[in-house]
Amino acid sequence: MKVVIAIDSLKGSLTSIEAGNAIKVGILRALPDAEVVVRPLADGGEGTAYALTAGLGGEWVTAEVTGPLGKKVSAGYGIIENEKLAVIEMSAAAGITLISEAERNPMHTTTYGVGEMIVDAMERGCRRFIVGIGGSATNDGGIGMLQALGFGILDKDGTQVPFGAKGLREIEEITDGNVHPLLKECTFDIACDVTNTLCGEQGCSAVFGPQKGADPSMIMQMDKYLACYAALAKEKYPRASMKQAGTGAAGGLGFAFLTFTDSRLESGVKIVLEATRLRDYVKDADIVITGEGRLDAQTVMGKAPIGAARAAKEFSKPVIAFAGSVSKDAAECNKAGIDAFFPILRRISTLDEAMNAENAAANMADTAEQVFRLIAAAGRTGDAAPQR
Repeated sequence: MKVVIAIDSLKGSLTSIEAGNAIKVGILRALPDAEVVVRPLADGGEGTAYALTAGLGGEWVTAEVTGPLGKKVSAGYGIIENEKLAVIEMSAAAGITLISEAERNPMHTTTYGVGEMIVDAMERGCRRFIVGIGGSATNDGGIGMLQALGFGILDKDGTQVPFGAKGLREIEEITDGNVHPLLKECTFDIACDVTNTLCGEQGCSAVFGPQKGADPSMIMQMDKYLACYAALAKEKYPRASMKQAGTGAAGGLGFAFLTFTDSRLESGVKIVLEATRLRDYVKDADIVITGEGRLDAQTVMGKAPIGAARAAKEFSKPVIAFAGSVSKDAAECNKAGIDAFFPILRRISTLDEAMNAENAAANMADTAEQVFRLIAAAGRTGDAAPQR
């Protein structure tokens, strides 16, 4: 029997690979001769870079870059050397968790460090990029990133505008004569499940500005600044479109990628499934295993386990899911390709006890063992059944 495991992380407890390996332990207790393959799974959000790097046999590296408020931070990202691929989360350099609530002010926060991460990866030999752009502290339209890449985002005196959304109001000219020469060789897959446009009622300033520290006056100002920036960009880069879905992601970073680099915006799950080539693994599997920390009705709304299940169903494979917990409405998952799901909690415990990594791994392995003992027993029963 061949079993392919692609399970999302149990956030705060187990990484994708740790959870998959725990399931593998349980399966092999029940079926010692089984072929069990563990693949990484993520949805483009927090933890995606680490999951892909570990799952694809890459190297985790760090770079000292500019943080959201201009102070240096150590940003980690993954390199899969044989594919010249870098896997980056913009939040490592410009994430909202890097600053306190009192410090949040999108007029000042910058994406400059994101550009520095890209430069670091290019100079290490990377030419393909997967970039997760969730969890930003910024609303600068990506101009900080562009400045780090060598673009001139210039004021009336021909000098670089200051960091943050306040820099947007001073832009008079955009130049590309000093762009890093390796950028033209690079392609970017941007993991983005946000469909907001750059400006307007559904734009990044109005929708996401408040959680980044913007008050109503700042929101109106930033929306205006971004519109002027987009109009100026379009004069030189005809593909620039402030109305395209996803341009408002990460405070306009989506717009910067689409306008100034060779990029595409896709759902995080789609990008991960392509990068890990999961379909190549599940097509000859007997059973596919997936799951996440909590299965509920939201799981079917494009989350990683459903992506894995759909890949399996392309080849008519049975799908089992394991989860830290399941809600009453998790039955929706059965309609979306998961044939059966199982919570792994095996005894009454506190939340801290359940999320302890050692406990979670043991619970995962024990639950998988019992499920596959049942599968083995059912197989023996089927073999012994009389032929009609």
